[in-house]
Amino acid sequence: MFEIDTVRSFAAAHQLRGYQGDCSILHGHTWKVKVVLQASELDEIGIAVDFRKLKKVMDEVLEEFDHTNIAELERFREINPTSENIAKTIYQLVSEKMNSKTVKVARVKVYESPETSATYYE
Repeated sequence: MFEIDTVRSFAAAHQLRGYQGDCSILHGHTWKVKVVLQASELDEIGIAVDFRKLKKVMDEVLEEFDHTNIAELERFREINPTSENIAKTIYQLVSEKMNSKTVKVARVKVYESPETSATYYE
């Protein structure tokens, strides 16, 4: 089994509904997202997944989040825009575009700051 990953970032605001504290107030982060793929085999030249393809897919997915208030996005109307829920959502969106017979998204880690993150995997 092979694992490959890459990191992309975006800037966005959010506020947590029902939270007692500062995070209930609209605030922003420069979010960092790490996607890890697992591949069971390599192609004919020894590549599991082209990094450019993964970066392109991540950029497409993250475009929806960039420079927004995540809490106002349609997909977060019913779920709280916590780092945990953002990681799960990105996992699902990237999986739709990247998963195949030999490649699967293993996990997604979302950083609110260099010291704090949440990871989602199945």
